[in-house]
Amino acid sequence: QYFSPEEQQQVSFVEPEEEPVEEPQDDGEEKTEPETVIIEKQTPIDLGQYQTLQNKLYAVGREADKFIVSVTKNDTDIFNTSYETKGIGSGVIIADTGDNFLILTEKKTIAGASSIRVTFADGATVKAELQQYDGNTGIAVLRVKAEDVTKDTRRQIAVATLGSSVGVSQGQLVLAVGSPIGTIHSILTGNITSNRNTISTMDCNYTIFTTDMVGSADASGALINTNGEIIGFVLQDYNMQKEQTTLAAVSISELKGVIELLSNDKPVPYLGLRISTVTDEIAEDYHMPKGVYVRDVALDSPAMEAGFQSGDVITAINGEEITAAEDYEKLLRGLTVDDIVHINYERQSAEDYIPLEIDAKAGVFG
Repeated sequence: QYFSPEEQQQVSFVEPEEEPVEEPQDDGEEKTEPETVIIEKQTPIDLGQYQTLQNKLYAVGREADKFIVSVTKNDTDIFNTSYETKGIGSGVIIADTGDNFLILTEKKTIAGASSIRVTFADGATVKAELQQYDGNTGIAVLRVKAEDVTKDTRRQIAVATLGSSVGVSQGQLVLAVGSPIGTIHSILTGNITSNRNTISTMDCNYTIFTTDMVGSADASGALINTNGEIIGFVLQDYNMQKEQTTLAAVSISELKGVIELLSNDKPVPYLGLRISTVTDEIAEDYHMPKGVYVRDVALDSPAMEAGFQSGDVITAINGEEITAAEDYEKLLRGLTVDDIVHINYERQSAEDYIPLEIDAKAGVFG
């Protein structure tokens, strides 16, 4: 086994492609106008119909509940006595590699744990281990050995589908599963109230979905659509309205790159730059080069060690043109820790921007 180790199955989360809209073709035949339908009287929905709708929504939530787990950690007090803390968070089963079940959760849920246990939807509790975590976003992936999960439990659990959050719109009907109100396996229904808010973290910008669902300040879990697909991961630390307790979630499409790295037991590469795209309009108004504007440089980060400063504009990395923050983020995800990257950037002088070059070594956050 040492000289011929088994190759671990790689986990991949593919972003669903949007179906193209077919344009009507003109075949030369005369088209008949559709019959006009006139509604003379609106029929309001009654309580029975509303209850039927609610039943259907909660049926989606109960099905999604199969991929929810509760996370329990063992702590040690000042007398070095171990004690169990229950119900502090939830997790989502995101993959079955054959050897392990992988569970997505928050690092703060298991911070300081001497041991970790997860409880599946059927009540079965097994030991879990931390595989990898990203200190930047605060998300972590746990692994549970498949051999520790009984056949009966496997029949009652499911692996979540990471959907696409690209088309999420205001007013869209969504559900929150996991622990949205602080109680594990609870379900909330509501609507998306905003899909345009973004939050800037080091090396990446994320879209935040806000909802009209009132939850716990320590809420955890996932936001799903009516097909039961995950469209957002609940991270209350990213809630832009701290004084309120409405649920907020980070776009799952933008998190997939990080989740995939952690699921394959790889650390997330880190440079330590807070960035924004220099649009055509900004470039013209402020006489700046097109690229990625460096808003801030993290202390003791690889970027600071390389010599980056706030106000620099990155134009290329390893010879590839960088015109938007998304280009920077995608290229960074393709690196491995300790990779040396060659970066072209421009720095403002007294009269104009000066082209410069620099090498930086990718590291790990924290």
